Amino acid sequence: MATVRSSKDNDPQIGKAPKKSVFLWTYKDPEKKGAVQSGEIEAVSVTTAKVALRQRGFRDRYLTLTKQKESLLGGIKSADIVGFLQQLSTLQNAGVSLVESMQMLRLTAKKTAMRSMIQKMMRNLQEGNQLSDALALFPKFFDATSVALVRAGEQGGVLDTVLRNIAEYREKDYSLKKKIRSALMYPGITVAVMIVVVIILMVKVIPVFAKLFHSFNAQLPALTQIVVNLSYWLKDHVVFLIFVPALLIAALIWAYRRSYKVRWQVDRITLHIPVIGKLLLYGATARFMQTLALLYSAGVPIQESMNTLAKVSGNTVIDAGVAKARESVLAGGRIADGLKETYLPDLSVRMLSIGESSGNVELMARKTGEHYAREVEEMVARMSTLLEPFIMIMLGGIVGTLVIAMFLPMLDMGKAILHGSGVS
Repeated sequence: MATVRSSKDNDPQIGKAPKKSVFLWTYKDPEKKGAVQSGEIEAVSVTTAKVALRQRGFRDRYLTLTKQKESLLGGIKSADIVGFLQQLSTLQNAGVSLVESMQMLRLTAKKTAMRSMIQKMMRNLQEGNQLSDALALFPKFFDATSVALVRAGEQGGVLDTVLRNIAEYREKDYSLKKKIRSALMYPGITVAVMIVVVIILMVKVIPVFAKLFHSFNAQLPALTQIVVNLSYWLKDHVVFLIFVPALLIAALIWAYRRSYKVRWQVDRITLHIPVIGKLLLYGATARFMQTLALLYSAGVPIQESMNTLAKVSGNTVIDAGVAKARESVLAGGRIADGLKETYLPDLSVRMLSIGESSGNVELMARKTGEHYAREVEEMVARMSTLLEPFIMIMLGGIVGTLVIAMFLPMLDMGKAILHGSGVS
């Protein structure tokens, strides 16, 4: 893929260089019976892209250019990044240069988005930058932890080992997040379906029975009358009951993403929710300890390590506590002492303190992270086992109550009919 540079790109008097875009090109070679070639080219505009391709011998008449959408990078999954890091580690271990490694990975990448991202990294390396700088161009896929580790690996000459460790860490972290997400989504989806079923019964089915009962001028039992009254009320307010909660949830999500105070309050409340709060806390603790072990193994300086650790738990309250602990650590204190005032479990802090006392922080942090990761797995398994019958009992109780409420008048009318037949 060629890169077209304007003479104004690096002119300090012009200011910021024009933003370049990636164009996908196809060329039907008339000299090879219409054989199709394809590739990518980065340029400021279609015109400059065509000029660059024309210089390579392509004729406009047989050339097609389309601009690659930025959203294509959204097609990159966590598994793609893990695979990229593992392959790059292998190539580095074999002694292949970074630029050559990137070229090989770009040619073998199946996704257009991956090829585009690797191409930009390769170009950044060719300009004299380090791999950590190239990865930092894509914070969506390479967070501060990964960049800090790669930078430490570059300085220590163990880049291949660091890349392999990052890949393993990312794989474990993704698996942990997926398990927590699944544990939280299952009851949420089940309850949502239950609410929808009950609303349909109350708004569509119960009113039909109510009209039938009224046509017989039947005296409704107390339970049936309560259900019918509730059904009429829900029918009159169904729009309000659906859209207002939906708007409130949307507003909360919007505020959570944009306001630190809202995010802090929500994260604090979730930590106190029974079962769910413990699951989230253990997941955050496992992530924190595993990251600490990885940073120590790579030899990342303590100041940079604490800056990174204050962003990895996924919970604003825990991150704020770690950020506060950072000050005492930088003043010469121990990590465990600074973490005592955080939400992290006491056991994890004590285990880390033992590691600091014995001079083996990396091992103790890794063991602690593995312990809490196992705790998360066991909690997810228990939740799946216990929640399913509980939710089914609750759903059966609600639906059963509605069914009984509708059949009680029918039983009364049946008795009345039989009694009338006996009297006559």
